[in-house]
Amino acid sequence: MMIDAHHHLWDVTAREHRWLMGDQAWATDEELARLRRSFTLADLVPLAAAAGVTGTVVIQTAAEPWETPDLLALAAGWDPYAAAPARDAAANGGLLAGVVGWTDLTAPAVADAVAGLRALPGGEFLRGIRHPVLAEADPEWLARPAVLRGLRALAAAGLSFDIVTLPEQLPAAVTAARSVPELSFVLDHMGGPPASSGRDVADGPWAAAIRDLAALPNVTCKLSGVHTSPPRAGDLRPSYEVVLGAFGSERLMFGSDWPVSALEATYTQVCDLYRELAAQLSSAELEAVFDRTARRVYRLSGPLSVRP
Repeated sequence: MMIDAHHHLWDVTAREHRWLMGDQAWATDEELARLRRSFTLADLVPLAAAAGVTGTVVIQTAAEPWETPDLLALAAGWDPYAAAPARDAAANGGLLAGVVGWTDLTAPAVADAVAGLRALPGGEFLRGIRHPVLAEADPEWLARPAVLRGLRALAAAGLSFDIVTLPEQLPAAVTAARSVPELSFVLDHMGGPPASSGRDVADGPWAAAIRDLAALPNVTCKLSGVHTSPPRAGDLRPSYEVVLGAFGSERLMFGSDWPVSALEATYTQVCDLYRELAAQLSSAELEAVFDRTARRVYRLSGPLSVRP
């Protein structure tokens, strides 16, 4: 049993998801075509139950103002797409425990935008903000003064910030995390280790950036979004050992990255893959990776704490 601290939801029948149309640095057009359908909470609930997942954090996918209100409503048990929305507190199966949404960090009134989100139905589920930095052409985007101002506003509001970058953008992430020490940063997808992560991965620039981030106490890291085809724990172990050695189990958390991960494996296979990677950890370390770190960083409440 575990907390899934990183998954997505989208309904292409209700909203236009322009990011699925192509031109993404992290996926080919063929892969995006396979994702160009709805992946809803109703789809996820039985998958999570079968895999022993008892709570989740849903993460933004669209840098659009409508997505976060939709996700907050879902977490609160509302169907935001119904003609006459009605609240059903059991509609999400008690699964969604937190939302990491989106707001324009370069806007002058980030604090007001966050307050507006919190005033919406489900606003109490807002735990953090993420911006798709990997879509920004400027590798120094995260270190821009306007962005740092927005990040400070998140810290003042008690939110966290998820970092999703390409490897060459990691140095700017280090600058941002160092510049805003009062903000909790969460590095998604192990920071995007090289696709061919052999034993020499520990000596490359990705590993150096990981160690620089891990040296900052306000940064944690997700075991998520890194899957080989076919998914094999042995292929991921060199990268896993780098992040484990850098962050330690107390600053690692698990995320399935569903449904993007469904390109390579089923939901249960992804959960089992990371269980296998972490199998040598002690019971206390396993509890940190699969429960406690996510609960602490995202301030999750409720009966989510169960051992994997």
